[in-house]
Amino acid sequence: MVAPGERGATRIADRVVAKIAAQAAREAVGPLPPDAARPHATVVVRPHARLHVDGRGPVDAAHIRVHLELDYPSDLGPRCHAVRRHVTERVGALVGMEVPEVAVQIERLHLVAAHGAVHGRTR
Repeated sequence: MVAPGERGATRIADRVVAKIAAQAAREAVGPLPPDAARPHATVVVRPHARLHVDGRGPVDAAHIRVHLELDYPSDLGPRCHAVRRHVTERVGALVGMEVPEVAVQIERLHLVAAHGAVHGRTR
């Protein structure tokens, strides 16, 4: 039997972490306008300075950028905060990585027409 410190380590691909982050962003944002693109994420994983609890070496840290399209008007600050919090929790729980940074980039806002409003040009 090989000792735990000599077995090696599991490496999770950046694209897997990105898919988990994008799914977490979808969960946090809630329903989107029909013509909105689905949230997607880009991830850079780097070794973090802190060691594992059992001293096995550095913990990996995921630096995440989430790209969103949201409806407008809405309270953008709390929605972005909810995305950051949920992505941090889900990636930490499912992958075991620290998430020191989640940057939320809103790429497009979709104007939500008021009930009974005439479609056309908005001033």
